[in-house]
Amino acid sequence: MCNDGKQNSTAEGYFILLGFSRWPHLEVALFGVILVLYLVTLMGNLFIIILSHLDSRLHTPMYFFLSNLSFLDLCYTTSSIPQLLINLWGPEKTISYAGCMIQLYFVLALGTTECVLLVVMSYDRYAAVCKPLHYTVLMHPRLCHLLAMTSWVSGFTISALHSSFTFWVPLCEHRQVDHFFCEVPALLRLSCVDTRANELTLMVMSSIFVVIPLILILSSYGAIARVVLKMRSSTSGLQKVFGTCGAHLLVVSLFFIPVMCIYLQFPTENSQEQDKFIALFYTVVTPSLNPLIYTLRNKDVRGAVRRLMRWE
Repeated sequence: MCNDGKQNSTAEGYFILLGFSRWPHLEVALFGVILVLYLVTLMGNLFIIILSHLDSRLHTPMYFFLSNLSFLDLCYTTSSIPQLLINLWGPEKTISYAGCMIQLYFVLALGTTECVLLVVMSYDRYAAVCKPLHYTVLMHPRLCHLLAMTSWVSGFTISALHSSFTFWVPLCEHRQVDHFFCEVPALLRLSCVDTRANELTLMVMSSIFVVIPLILILSSYGAIARVVLKMRSSTSGLQKVFGTCGAHLLVVSLFFIPVMCIYLQFPTENSQEQDKFIALFYTVVTPSLNPLIYTLRNKDVRGAVRRLMRWE
């Protein structure tokens, strides 16, 4: 029975993404809101990438990692949001089997990469505030490129392992994924065999790539807070420290809190409808807010914009 279902679901070559179909009256409104946020994400993150590239004063480790984060957010939202918009707009809510595999792989890879990259960014702030005299040595361009590459490689490597484990699980007859994109907990619910081993693996991997990075980030900012409290610096200097560090901490909170709500629990313990709205927050809302958080009241960015306008 189970093997037949597995063959049927893969032979016909598609899944049905139920998404928000239980609330058809909300789908048009959701389409409009998500489309606007997606466009904001594209424009805001492209703005950061282009500005960081054009202005030589922004050729610093902080803006190098911020450009990586912006590019990552562009890829992360594009891996799931266009498919969601198509499903919200029309009656067809399908995704091919291959498309589902690819989407799962990239969502996992980019999400894991972001966890590691946020740790790297917190280390950069730690080095800038706590080791200012050694900052240029600690954050040498070669090391910055190595840290960024490590973030990307680790994310894509772990995703290759975990997504392959997920798609080896035999599926039952129905192909209805109760989510708006192909996500591990939602796909495990389609299985007709015991998935406790997969769920345990998911929790272990989530602990490694969510909890440990969060501990490292909080440790970095704990050290920064101790140093700042002992500082006898100018008000403008302290404001700059609090501005850059506060922005990063806010981004960390907006990303890690919803991710922990989903991936650090067994799939059966969560409300499926609640999962969708939590996932909607970290896949749509958070990437659209990141450029605003990092650029609003940022004197470096405002100065770069003024210089660029004068140059033009």
